[in-house]
Amino acid sequence: METALVGLIALFFAVSLYLLLSKSVIRMLLGISILGNAVNLLIFTTGRLTREVPPIVPEGAYAPLADSANPLPQALILTAIVIGFSLFAFLLVLGYRAYQALDADNTDNMRLAEPENAPRPPLSY
Repeated sequence: METALVGLIALFFAVSLYLLLSKSVIRMLLGISILGNAVNLLIFTTGRLTREVPPIVPEGAYAPLADSANPLPQALILTAIVIGFSLFAFLLVLGYRAYQALDADNTDNMRLAEPENAPRPPLSY
């Protein structure tokens, strides 16, 4: 099961990188969302995928059983889902306001602060 999830994680990372490199703001936002899901799935996979043994420490032992799932990555993922959703909602509103103000979704058309014939920045020092 872990090998299938590793393939899915690699696919999520590839798709998110492709979407982040595009010039459309909506595609960038979807890329950020997919990247967050890929990281959450990666953390979840590192915490072991077992459902038969609960992560409870037996009486008299100092650690849970060897085959139990780690509860810490699951708690971290629940927190990351909430933070990721709020970040996506904020960025979606920010992108919508930028679209309303500039009437453009392409990042090349959104360059109002840069003068048209300005000299290029130095490539090295």
